[in-house]
Amino acid sequence: MTARDIADFYGRWAGLYDRLATAPGVARWRRAAAERTATEGDVVVEMGCGTGANLPYLGDRVGPDGYVIGVDIARPLLDRARDRVDGYDNVAVVRGDATVPPIARVDAVLATFVCGLLSDPAGVVDRWCKVIGPGGGRVAVLDATTSDDPRGRPLNPLFRAFVAAGAPDGGLGDVLSAPFGRFDEPLTRRVEASRTALADRTVDRTFETFGLGFVGLFAGTVEAAEIDHRAG
Repeated sequence: MTARDIADFYGRWAGLYDRLATAPGVARWRRAAAERTATEGDVVVEMGCGTGANLPYLGDRVGPDGYVIGVDIARPLLDRARDRVDGYDNVAVVRGDATVPPIARVDAVLATFVCGLLSDPAGVVDRWCKVIGPGGGRVAVLDATTSDDPRGRPLNPLFRAFVAAGAPDGGLGDVLSAPFGRFDEPLTRRVEASRTALADRTVDRTFETFGLGFVGLFAGTVEAAEIDHRAG
């Protein structure tokens, strides 16, 4: 699945995607992601910002002395993101490929529901860590997988069907068979790979779950010493 395939798919379904991204209850996850990622005065980039559902939370979090940049490859999603942050002087959106960050140095990086789409999540997370500036900073990823929570486990078949329905390369047959199969396995492997890569490159790591265990927020700090070592 290429970046262009992803952009075309989500561009076609921008309206539905936006409704899902702003559904009741999701705000709590996004607020937590902003809090774990950024502090006042930070320069933050959101990789794969979609319709900008996180951007107001990030803009409020960094305040007037900070700045937020949302990056996405799908123009219809960016159009909605731009409308969403109209009036925010400290937020901008740019078109670009989040897997090859068009950003030099920032204080923090956030990506939500992106890693499960990546063909090389570990490599991409490594590149995200490398855009953290010389003072160090936070990198956070928010993603969904099947649940190990006793309350959520009975709903895993429905989650698999949801994954099949929302996949750019999924079809009706996949949706119908997903509850009885393992259509979600590639997504789970990618999310786990991204978390492992982030764990390898950060300290002060935190992990918390939401939504009956389906959604996980993993965050860590890229140390200044690690940045100096890479530069050498």
